[in-house]
Amino acid sequence: MKKMMSLHTTANPTLKEGYLRFIQRKRAANLSPDTLQFYEDTYSIFIHYIGENTKCNSLCEDTVLDFITYMRERNKAIRDTSINTYLRGLRSILYFFMSEGYTPEFKVKMITAEKPIKETYTNAELERLLKKPNIKTCSFSEYRNWVLVCYLLGTGNRAKTLCNLTISDIDFTSHEIKLRAVKNNKPYIIPLSRTLEKTLAEYIEFRKGGNNDYLFCNSYGQQMCYDALKTAIHRYNKARGVTKTSVHLFRHTFAKNWILNNGDIFRLQKILGHQSIEIVKEYVNMFGSDLQQNFEVFNPLDNMEIMKRNNGTIRMKG
Repeated sequence: MKKMMSLHTTANPTLKEGYLRFIQRKRAANLSPDTLQFYEDTYSIFIHYIGENTKCNSLCEDTVLDFITYMRERNKAIRDTSINTYLRGLRSILYFFMSEGYTPEFKVKMITAEKPIKETYTNAELERLLKKPNIKTCSFSEYRNWVLVCYLLGTGNRAKTLCNLTISDIDFTSHEIKLRAVKNNKPYIIPLSRTLEKTLAEYIEFRKGGNNDYLFCNSYGQQMCYDALKTAIHRYNKARGVTKTSVHLFRHTFAKNWILNNGDIFRLQKILGHQSIEIVKEYVNMFGSDLQQNFEVFNPLDNMEIMKRNNGTIRMKG
């Protein structure tokens, strides 16, 4: 039986040897396939720049700075946010090297990047998308796509999570949805709203199928894959006169409206399945201008009776 290489006995491993050990650990930690692929993509770009036979102990802060320059020269149109995405992946790899003693310790710093405002669906667009088709005359695909829109707007779920839902994941007794295929590979449960509950109950009765069947299926009752979901939403939105067709925009729209309706950002973090509250705070910052809506309705100063009696001013003694 062939023995697996042990890098603990390698005094000065190459980048390839160090990365193999890193990815072994990550696989053992049962990270999601998407996360593992993210590390693979980051590593692929990094070794294209520096070479996989580079010794780990030669890596330093200047290596990272030169890598940033390389990415910009390689792709003139690359965004700072994209560079930071690769830097986060590289940081995980390099910090593992440091913890193992392969690489001298140094900080991997993100570059200053202005994050673009996340686009969302407007209320007018949602009005068109949420208009229920006539079940007696429409096709199954059109009805299912309407339910898809309702589900996406009512949960903020990612596309991958939605595609892997089974009928049994919808718990009408406890009014909950069990989410299994999630980004961090840690299943969790979210509440099922009354409106969505009624919609799904009707849809499941219309769709038929057993508990272990996928909730959202194609016309043949099979699992709806990600590409099919994108195509379905694209066609549905265009048919309703909505030019935006991104599935992920429903997630942004859910977050934006949650915040505008004074939803607790800590609950929003749990519902969206984010590990860090910092990501949720980005929504608050991005939708800052929209928070001006009805500001006086919720502002404590505007609601103080004494300020109302004073017409918003304080009379000074003269």
